[in-house]
Amino acid sequence: MASLSIRNLDESTKKRLRVRAAENGRSMEAEARAILSSRLEDPAATDRGLGSAIHALFAPLGGTDLEPLPREPIPDPPEFD
Repeated sequence: MASLSIRNLDESTKKRLRVRAAENGRSMEAEARAILSSRLEDPAATDRGLGSAIHALFAPLGGTDLEPLPREPIPDPPEFD
């Protein structure tokens, strides 16, 4: 098995990891392994792009029908004499 050191981890991330590990009855190291394993084993999570991930997150909330903006000709640029 390989070892991995994570440096420069900010305190808020470390605190959230510690709390999550305690909630799951694991050490911080075991929790980090579980997070990495679950994230990397889910092909749908790694194969989709950002737009697809955002869509999947907000799709259950429903869509919005927006009125199209009126089309107008582009005005002539100002003349500076």
